[in-house]
Amino acid sequence: MADKKLEKWIIARKKHKLTDKQVQMARELGLSPDKLGKIDNHKQEPWKAPLTEFIEEIYLKQFKKSEPDNIKSIEQIIATEKNKKEERKKKKLKRDCNSSHL
Repeated sequence: MADKKLEKWIIARKKHKLTDKQVQMARELGLSPDKLGKIDNHKQEPWKAPLTEFIEEIYLKQFKKSEPDNIKSIEQIIATEKNKKEERKKKKLKRDCNSSHL
């Protein structure tokens, strides 16, 4: 399920031409990848800032810093989650094998 949410961020990153840093900022702000199109319409509504600037401004206001401490791409996050899941499976399998021998 988490992979589907992260895949939406990959699509949004390409569609709205965001960097990994901006995607992470948007995720930490709790923005939805499905709703970014509503924010990214500064050409139709000239009073709005471009999406990239909007994310950076809001992040600065919210967290009082210009960027996250540790920036990871969506692909890195997916790989990390996959590795953690495999480790948990191995531990569970090992635990189940040890308990069945008792």
